[in-house]
Amino acid sequence: MINSILIPFVGFFSPLHLANNTRTRYTMKEENGVGQPGKEIQKMDKPIKVKDENYEKEFTWRLIMAALVGALGSSFLYGYNLSVVNAPASYIRQLYNESWSSRYNYSISSNTITIMWSVTVSIFAIGGLTGALIVTPLVNNLGRKKTLLINNIFALMAALLISLANLAGAPEMVIIGRFIMGVDGGIALSTLPMYLNEIAPKKIRGSLGQITAILICVGVFTGQVLGLPEIFGRESLWPCLFGFILVPAVIQVAILPFFPESPRYLLLEKQDTKKAEKAFRTFLGKKDVSQDIEDVLAETRIQRNIHLVSVMELFRMRSVRWQIITVIVTMASYQLCGLNAIWFYTNSIFKEAGIHPQTIPYITLSTGGIEILAAVVSGMTIEKLGRRVLLIGGFTLMTAFFGILTVSLTFQDRAPWVPYISIVCILAVIASFCIGPGGIPFVLVGEFFQQSQRPAAFMIAGSVNWICNFAVGLLFPIIQEGLGNYCFLVFAAICLAGALYLFFVLPETKNKTFNEIDQAFARINNISHPVSELEDIPPEKTMEQLEQNNFHSPVSDHNDLEMDHLDQAYGVQR
Repeated sequence: MINSILIPFVGFFSPLHLANNTRTRYTMKEENGVGQPGKEIQKMDKPIKVKDENYEKEFTWRLIMAALVGALGSSFLYGYNLSVVNAPASYIRQLYNESWSSRYNYSISSNTITIMWSVTVSIFAIGGLTGALIVTPLVNNLGRKKTLLINNIFALMAALLISLANLAGAPEMVIIGRFIMGVDGGIALSTLPMYLNEIAPKKIRGSLGQITAILICVGVFTGQVLGLPEIFGRESLWPCLFGFILVPAVIQVAILPFFPESPRYLLLEKQDTKKAEKAFRTFLGKKDVSQDIEDVLAETRIQRNIHLVSVMELFRMRSVRWQIITVIVTMASYQLCGLNAIWFYTNSIFKEAGIHPQTIPYITLSTGGIEILAAVVSGMTIEKLGRRVLLIGGFTLMTAFFGILTVSLTFQDRAPWVPYISIVCILAVIASFCIGPGGIPFVLVGEFFQQSQRPAAFMIAGSVNWICNFAVGLLFPIIQEGLGNYCFLVFAAICLAGALYLFFVLPETKNKTFNEIDQAFARINNISHPVSELEDIPPEKTMEQLEQNNFHSPVSDHNDLEMDHLDQAYGVQR
């Protein structure tokens, strides 16, 4: 069932693997002999289409299950905690009032309750920033999988604190629990995309990466459903909403240990070839993974070392200057594009359309359904349409629908049918966001940077993400109060600016190796090749030393010949 849903994520074309082409080209050279060098070179320059029976097996069940289990305890919980606080908001405020009265023998003012509630909501972003800042040493020392597993400690602590706060009569437990849950989200949103990016074959890297966005949407929808009055959205049961956090966390702790660590991490950072081979076999579902090992070494051989780059070193590297700027712009646009404003206006717009207030929570579920549907569509089309089309198209559509929404809200009293246009615009903005901006930024961060740069890059991206998240929560009430319905024009301008920047700067990364993406940015960074700066950094272990520990595969000689050709193209002296 899972395979039938996820297999369409990728168009089934004949693969053009570098190593397969290399093998075929040199066979043709031997057959043609040396008497026809002109024809030989001409054939070698043309891509050879090779039918690869393993390509249709790229979405193996182990790969899918590892991605789903990893996302269940990570991005799912992030999405769940975004929406779960809405249903019990009045009950949590009541807890604040009652506990204050019992301690100090007088009622708390409404302004103080509002401040405490604002802290409860916004401290989630502060915890997320904290998690993003500590993720680099965690993934470097523990690995991707172990970081995901240990991260569940934060989820378990947060679930117990918040769910028992009402019983203990301690509102501090809610605030502390929200902070700890934010730390969990900050670590998860950096580690999970990194893990998925490194276990996925390049032809399905985008589709597998979209599982992060899909599970965020599923988490938001789950929080909306469980918050209904018929389930846990009641005064006596609201602690169960936060106790539910234990369920996906426990599932991940129970199942994820049976899946291997990232093979790239094992091979390039731990220099453990045997475990890397075993991980490749598990994820790819085939016995002979010598070519996959060689491909990883070939991609990394160009950078010549595997020194783990720090954040400050990454900022000083000219070869990744525009990659960093693009990540910052994309992640900032992701948070500042106005989706939070949509959630703020949803109930009032539904009420203006004549929907009964008691029915509105059920109608709001449609927004969660739209999110999931749009995210799945994005996952199914990202390898066909590419990252550029979906990301730029999503921001452009959001700009248009924000403009229409502003007009419909301004004239909603002029005719009874105008509020329905607002409802359509709300659903259209949500769908536009989830088709592109909702998940692709996490995929791009993993694709823009080499193995040694990736942890620092995710730390930068995560920090920008959470700072902007906090800024939206802090500034949006001020913007809304000052501009009213015209606040959507601010978000339209942000979306338009993001779309224009990406249109002129972002190269297509679909079905490209990390070195090919580096070369695309090398032209923008105005450098001849992205290797020179890495050679100035003292290597922890050179590729030559790593390969001495590696086995000699039957295709290594062919890849060495191919790498000579690549080095000449990149201007690298070996």
